Amino acid sequence: MTIEVGSTPAGRPSSPSGHPGGHPGGITGVGAVQAEGYVYDRAPMLVYWETTLACGLACRHCRATAQAERNPLELTTEEGYRLLDEVVRFGRPYPHVVFTGGDPLNRPDLHELVRAATERGIGASLAPAATPLLTKDIMESLRDAGIQNISLSLDGSDAARHDGFRMVEGTFEKTLQTARWAREAGLPIQVNTLVTDETLGDLPAIYELLEGMDIMRWSLFMLITTGRGSGLKEVTAAESERLNAWLFGLSRTSPFQIKTTEATHYRRQAIKLMQAGGMDAEAILRTSVGRGFGIRDGNGIVFISHDGMVNPSGFLPIPLGNVREASIVDLYRDHEVMRALRNPEGFKGRCGACEFSRVCGGSRARAYAWTGDPLESDPLCPYVPSGEVPAYGMA
Repeated sequence: MTIEVGSTPAGRPSSPSGHPGGHPGGITGVGAVQAEGYVYDRAPMLVYWETTLACGLACRHCRATAQAERNPLELTTEEGYRLLDEVVRFGRPYPHVVFTGGDPLNRPDLHELVRAATERGIGASLAPAATPLLTKDIMESLRDAGIQNISLSLDGSDAARHDGFRMVEGTFEKTLQTARWAREAGLPIQVNTLVTDETLGDLPAIYELLEGMDIMRWSLFMLITTGRGSGLKEVTAAESERLNAWLFGLSRTSPFQIKTTEATHYRRQAIKLMQAGGMDAEAILRTSVGRGFGIRDGNGIVFISHDGMVNPSGFLPIPLGNVREASIVDLYRDHEVMRALRNPEGFKGRCGACEFSRVCGGSRARAYAWTGDPLESDPLCPYVPSGEVPAYGMA
């Protein structure tokens, strides 16, 4: 599970700029890091830290291929502190750190790590699993330690569908209970939903369920065939186009934000729909969609695995180096793979020729999963570039 603001149909979250515990410099929220020309060269917006592989669930689509026990190669508490010190080296505004897994609640030092981030002025979010480890008291204590928001996963509109993906009975009801606890604790909630050929038809029913849950965002994760997800089937390009059009329509009146992950081509559809409605380039850039332009694997996002290995994103498992031996700042800014991912002029095929390459850029993770080359075209996007020059501000 992740908290993500890339591929944003209905915008990035509004996060608190401070925390009850306080920090003299203020706590940076999600979205504090800004791009220059849709490029996040100085710092990522989000640092995902896979604190552990241990998890009490056995989800069919798990990117991490999580396991029951903790791995002895996990970063230690002291190494975690040093990692947070390195995040500070990016400079202000700092990236936002997402504590994910596996299930981060399997780390007995999780509270200490969250407090360490807060003390350094780093904003933090939590992506836990819905297991017995997740209690109301734990949620409140993590909030007090500095967690600003929480993500929960919901892959079906009822227990049979959801628990069938999570492979543990009772997970659906536990997720709904956790959402109630999060609201009582004052923690904004993002709900993540996997999009595959199995879940596609259930999405309208999931949306109806979410309407009554008082969440801040619904994030739809388009399957990337990595980890256990390699055994599942992606939606087709045509189905993706229809889904994105439906999501854009929902976003106009939805009580919560709606976004996609690993489906950046939503931006191209949203731009065209907004242009058809009479909006010019400057007006589009002011929308929540416009504010998400450019964010994708390796551009505004970086991932640190349980053992310290750095990857462009959790869905793009290209090892760049290890934080035990190298600086996350140097790897993000200077590694040749990261530089290439932030330069759409080097993309191949239709993505390289597309007039939306800078604002969209396609899913680099899906290109890699399908072809072995992260610079190739995103196979989920059927768009044929027009050859037209983009409107001002979208070049």
